[in-house]
Amino acid sequence: MNAEIPYRPLGSAGEMVSMIGLGGAHIGLQADEKESISIIRAAIDNGINFMDNCWDYNDGQSETRMGKALRDGYRRKVFLMTKVDGRDRKTAQSQIDESLKRLQTDVIDLLQFHEVIRMSDPDRVFAPGGAIEAFRDAQKAGKIRYIGFTGHKDPNIHLKMLRVASENGFRFDTVQMPLNVMDAHYNSFEKKVLPALLDQKIGILGMKPIGAQMILGSQSVTAKECLVYALSLPVSVVITGCDSLAILRQALEVAKTFKPLTDEERAALLAKTRKDSSKGKYEMYKTSNIFDGTELNPQWLGHN
Repeated sequence: MNAEIPYRPLGSAGEMVSMIGLGGAHIGLQADEKESISIIRAAIDNGINFMDNCWDYNDGQSETRMGKALRDGYRRKVFLMTKVDGRDRKTAQSQIDESLKRLQTDVIDLLQFHEVIRMSDPDRVFAPGGAIEAFRDAQKAGKIRYIGFTGHKDPNIHLKMLRVASENGFRFDTVQMPLNVMDAHYNSFEKKVLPALLDQKIGILGMKPIGAQMILGSQSVTAKECLVYALSLPVSVVITGCDSLAILRQALEVAKTFKPLTDEERAALLAKTRKDSSKGKYEMYKTSNIFDGTELNPQWLGHN
């Protein structure tokens, strides 16, 4: 497998990123820290340059391990993204500084508002004293380069975040959201949000291509088919979790041998998954709160 991983433009930011990104949540799950560091470095050595992370993943272990993995010259090889939960200026500022320390870097390439999953979140972020002020301060100070947001709950919340940003004279560089074969059928980010992002030339970050493994439980599609479906969408990068070298190799193989789905192949995959997609059966991040870290830990949001 000697082919190179294709790179794609990150919206209109002027950056090129690997079509596959390494998910941060899985990085802190291994019992052996050395194993997770090996996975990160193997991904980079094989051409993956987009690194996903978050201030709250695994009580900070994901960022800490990423910071260790990016020593010895690896930092300059990657486009480093992380997220914070704070909705007020003070909380977000504290989390940004903590992330910088854990990641052992002076600058984060992309910082995102994490878990925009409530209709109230956009208003809190852009209110006087809101987290957007901390992001702008950090950007002016050279601590971060680009700004985005992420969420997994409801495409209408994403659309509100874009609208409230515009009303406040702000444009996001990136937006992250679930994009997969099940999403296409139910309360779909692909159908509702993707067109708006393309129109505004915002970098599109696809996540949950395998639906946190839940989609495989339908037994209607394979992991490879899930990845190819997501990669065939007009996205900058598809972020996928790799908790072992074997899973990483699978993602690398898909990327290096990738050919976009034809219209017929896409239709066939959607036909196979349609019967299992009603009411978000395999998308519990939309229909329950079990994936909502800030619902279980509201103190992460701050107190504004």
